[in-house]
Amino acid sequence: MKYDRTKDPQEHLTAFEARMNLEGAANAVQCRTFPVTLAGPAIKWFNALPNSSRVSFHDISRKFMAPFTTRITKAKHPISLFGITQRQEESMMKYLDRFNDECLTVDGLTDSVASLCLTNSLMNDDFRKYLTTKPV
Repeated sequence: MKYDRTKDPQEHLTAFEARMNLEGAANAVQCRTFPVTLAGPAIKWFNALPNSSRVSFHDISRKFMAPFTTRITKAKHPISLFGITQRQEESMMKYLDRFNDECLTVDGLTDSVASLCLTNSLMNDDFRKYLTTKPV
C-alpha cells in the first residue's frame, strides 16, 4: 500500500497506524517504516522534511496531513444517492454493486433512506413494485 497523493491521506495513515499497532512497533520503527509506504510526490515531500522534524511519528503524521488535505474523502449526504441510477444496459448485479459502493461513502445513512433511493432508481418496474410491496 503506497501513498502517491491520489487517495485519501487519512485512510493511508489510519491503515499504517493500525498495522504498526498490530505489530507493536515502537515510535522509532514507525518513523523509519513510514517512508517505505510513500511514492511519487509523497516521498518527495518526506525527503524534503528536515531530519529534526522526524523524531516522533506523531509529528510526522501531523505534518503528513497538511500538504495532502485536499485529497481527504468527504462524506456524502444521503440525498446524493438519488443521483445513482441504473444505467440503460447495466445488469442488476453491477448496479447493486455500484449502489452499495456509494452507500459506503454516505454519512448517516439509514436503511429506510437507502431502500428508498435504491427502489427509486431501478429500471425494472416489475422488480421495483415487488420490492415496494413486499412486507418487511
